[in-house]
Amino acid sequence: MTDRPIRIGVQLQPQHAPRYELIRDAVLRAEDAGVDIAFNWDHFFPLYPDAQGNTDGPHFECWTMLGAWAEQTERIEIGALVTGGGYRNPDLLADMARTVDHMSGGRLILGIGAGWFAKDYEAYGYEFGTKGSRIDLLGDNLDRIAARLPRLDPPPTRAIPVLIGGGGLRKTLRHVARHADIWHSFADPDGYPEKLDALNRHCADVGRNPAEIERSVPWPAASDDGHTPEQRADQLVAQGATLFTVASGGPEYDFSELRQALAWRDSRA
Repeated sequence: MTDRPIRIGVQLQPQHAPRYELIRDAVLRAEDAGVDIAFNWDHFFPLYPDAQGNTDGPHFECWTMLGAWAEQTERIEIGALVTGGGYRNPDLLADMARTVDHMSGGRLILGIGAGWFAKDYEAYGYEFGTKGSRIDLLGDNLDRIAARLPRLDPPPTRAIPVLIGGGGLRKTLRHVARHADIWHSFADPDGYPEKLDALNRHCADVGRNPAEIERSVPWPAASDDGHTPEQRADQLVAQGATLFTVASGGPEYDFSELRQALAWRDSRA
């Protein structure tokens, strides 16, 4: 259990939206609905098919969008779930994050991961490498970002929270223990304890209190054994998760599931 408040995020997937105004409308609707955080993602092509089964289609870029969200919103935090670690020079990424932090009045979360979608890398001329090399690069990038942020003039308005996405027991969770303020994992209630145990061990190795790290997971689906999303979310809260993110894709950006998650959050307040 944790004393952290339960928070609800929405990931507005910037795919299958042929006009940016659909995304602009969605982030404003999300803030009005009461979300705590609005995320996008850092890909260059759709990841999932649209309603007609098309896997190709419209897509918009992550960080220029976050700059727009910084101006469009007033209350919610914003960020990427997550930035691809291999796409950008990490010192430049730190500067980008610092700039959006100022534009938003201190509401940016710097989400970053190792990257995994080969098409992103190959189509844009980045080296894809191996899973191991991408995770090692993530660690190097996190060190460089941490070193660059305090050297920027002006500095960030706050210590920008770092969210690391991934659940690799040996390497990724060590990066989480060293650098993360928020850890995003895709584990379900059955697999979550193993990852939590690994994170606790890494935190002990680096001398960090694991309670300092907020635990983030996707909003769960109903289970095959009849448990509702709310019941599965309750299980995850009992295991320490407090940030739940609902995914919504274009062009409709349907918030039916998001409203369900918000009602569950408010019922526990």
